[in-house]
Amino acid sequence: MTENNREMKSDAGITRRNVLNATAIGLGTIGVAGVACASVLDHRQQGSDSIPTKLRTSLHQEVAIHASPQRIYDALLSSKQFAAISGVPAEISAKDGGALSMFDKQITGRNIELVPGIRIVQAWRPGSWGPGVYSIVKFEFKANGDKTTVILDHSGFPEGDYESLGGGWDSHYWKPLQAYFP
Repeated sequence: MTENNREMKSDAGITRRNVLNATAIGLGTIGVAGVACASVLDHRQQGSDSIPTKLRTSLHQEVAIHASPQRIYDALLSSKQFAAISGVPAEISAKDGGALSMFDKQITGRNIELVPGIRIVQAWRPGSWGPGVYSIVKFEFKANGDKTTVILDHSGFPEGDYESLGGGWDSHYWKPLQAYFP
């Protein structure tokens, strides 16, 4: 193997694979950077404050919902419940590998990993992204008394989408879920 081939192979393993692996196991270097709204914490990797928002390709948010982890898990994987929460048609499979289409087909994807009441991992994309471009969305559910902390890690989205996606989670997921589970 030539020096150039070793370098190319090394570089290929660093990009998408490392980002996805780090997201799948959780990043230990995440710290609180600020509050996106009264009940949603927006976390960023330490040292990422020097990265312009338009260049960020991952986000981390946490929100408290007045429901059990299993009820939230079920609601996010039920076409009927999710449509009631969002007010927009949804078709969501509750099976590993199953397809999803939400917000009247504006968001599509597949379930990658489903652990009832604990975790949902999905390959996810809006129709405005180029063909074959998917991000990874991971929800984790942690019981906290009569509430559940929903931990969102969304990674691998295109540069320039950080602000719209960050605000979109609040307006299209967190606020409707909080209203659905008062």
